[in-house]
Amino acid sequence: MSNPLSLKLQNKRLILASGSPRRKELLEALAIPFVIETREVNEVYPMHLQGAEITDYLSELKAGAFQTLPQDTIIITSDTIVWLDGKALTKPKDRGEAIAILQELSGKKHEVFTSVCIKSSSKTRVFSDVTKVYFKELNSEEIQFYVDHYRPYDKAGAYGAQDWIGYIGIEKLEGSYFNVMGLPVHKLYTELMKW
Repeated sequence: MSNPLSLKLQNKRLILASGSPRRKELLEALAIPFVIETREVNEVYPMHLQGAEITDYLSELKAGAFQTLPQDTIIITSDTIVWLDGKALTKPKDRGEAIAILQELSGKKHEVFTSVCIKSSSKTRVFSDVTKVYFKELNSEEIQFYVDHYRPYDKAGAYGAQDWIGYIGIEKLEGSYFNVMGLPVHKLYTELMKW
């Protein structure tokens, strides 16, 4: 018996337009063939946007970098932000910023928004998912150990749920764990099946 999604997409060329190793790993888990191709995009968004509006905008912006697509090609782009107290926490630029972000998240609930844009030559579909994440109080030794031994610099909110800090720091999740990793695969599967 073949994978239902592979059958659905058998005449399509699927491109994941992301350099994220986590998104690659999650899409591989759907057991469908795809290639990775990225384009440089200036990830700037209008300041009035809130929550999922930001990730919707940025995922569509990334898809827009692929202007002319062959008819058999489908592009998948995605964007994730950590949302705390009405503001987006971005990827940290340096050690000090990573520590400050994690101190801000310590002991609080935040939201992770991920949007996905699926684009072909004839249509575009953007959808998003949200997960609530509850962190325990993190002490400075835990935060510094994580920042010094893991790679928080390519992660929104300076952490990966699948890293050490996720194991010791996340008390509970409401929503999809994979959404926090950067790709709501359950929704992506559904959307591709409908494509």
